[in-house]
Amino acid sequence: MSIFEQRESNIRAYCRVYPVVFDKAVNARQTDESGKQYIDFFAGAGVLNFGHNNPRMKKAMINYLESDGVTHSLDMHTTAKRAFMERFVKTILEPRNMDHKMQFMGPTGTNSVEAALKIARRATGRQEIAAFTHGFHGMTLGALACTANAYFRGAAGVPLNHVSHHKFGCTEHLKQLATYYADASSGFSPPAAFLVETIQAEGGVNVASKEWLQALAKLAKDVGALLIIDDIQVGCGRTGSYFSFDDMGLDPDIVCLAKGVGGMGTPMALNLVKPEIDKHWSPGEHTGTFRGQSLSFVAGSEALGYFEDSELMTEVAHKAALMAGALTPLEKNFKAVAVRGKGMILGLDVGSGEQAKAIVDTCFADGLLIASCGTGGRVVKLIPPLTIPHDDLQQGLDILVRNTSKVMEATA
Repeated sequence: MSIFEQRESNIRAYCRVYPVVFDKAVNARQTDESGKQYIDFFAGAGVLNFGHNNPRMKKAMINYLESDGVTHSLDMHTTAKRAFMERFVKTILEPRNMDHKMQFMGPTGTNSVEAALKIARRATGRQEIAAFTHGFHGMTLGALACTANAYFRGAAGVPLNHVSHHKFGCTEHLKQLATYYADASSGFSPPAAFLVETIQAEGGVNVASKEWLQALAKLAKDVGALLIIDDIQVGCGRTGSYFSFDDMGLDPDIVCLAKGVGGMGTPMALNLVKPEIDKHWSPGEHTGTFRGQSLSFVAGSEALGYFEDSELMTEVAHKAALMAGALTPLEKNFKAVAVRGKGMILGLDVGSGEQAKAIVDTCFADGLLIASCGTGGRVVKLIPPLTIPHDDLQQGLDILVRNTSKVMEATA
């Protein structure tokens, strides 16, 4: 029995899906301690947009460490933090005419959501948050209250209050909500904020339409609620532009970022908050010991370099087309299969969790790391590094298509 089985908590999950000991990793490949290589279509659940051990980021981090740069600073000013902030403003915010403030917090997505919920409630004087069916926002109590998955919610141990859940992507439901909010006798009160993912990654790669998101933004504005976009898993270039909503004509009050923003897999989270909302904070009201992650600032600054020209996003467009093209025959050949997604996040809905698990397991045996998501785990999710070499992407897709066909034929 290994030390993991002897001593690690029963809570461990992904290691049960991939029961090997990984030793090394470069870009889109991981190698276990026996020397077997795996093409990585999981990419740290969306953290490793720029691949394992990205050479540009690794060099920058090594240089920073060798120069005795400050590695931990709470929220004090450092050269690393300044360089990241200046590059983020110049590369991401200014071209979009976004005057948002940058709030750093504990370095996980759930921390960014918690901070967004707090300031939304403070700024509006309201308590309720409107979230959506199949949404996933984190594991701490506030974010978990916004998460729809009953399995995760069941671990809370206390009531998860002050959140209502509404139909994701349903325009008629938004119209009904607008009617309720306008009726003083309906029993419905406008929320502090609407919290939404433009693409529900963990929820099954459910993609919201531009029209629905614009209707949601209008409803929020009409009733004095904030629009919070959780871009934690599908931001940082995943959909073909830095933000998943870049082509949506939206003006969110708060944007939650984590995962890929740290670049190297080093932990980092930040919220972009409109100044008129951010002014409601008082110093130190929402803290976090590790909100001054200098190595994340260094690597994250290098990641921003990929958005100073169009080269990577052009590559993403080509790779996204390759991915979609590879999966389309599965949808045509098997009635139970549906493909959805945007850019380099695709979901392969195979109809049941049992079939998805069989696909994940056979792909793993065949040298491909891939995971499932959605209700009952019925959706196989593709989130390879954006920097994945073309040959690795094609080989991984071949493995996936081959094993999916086998599983679907066996259960037809």
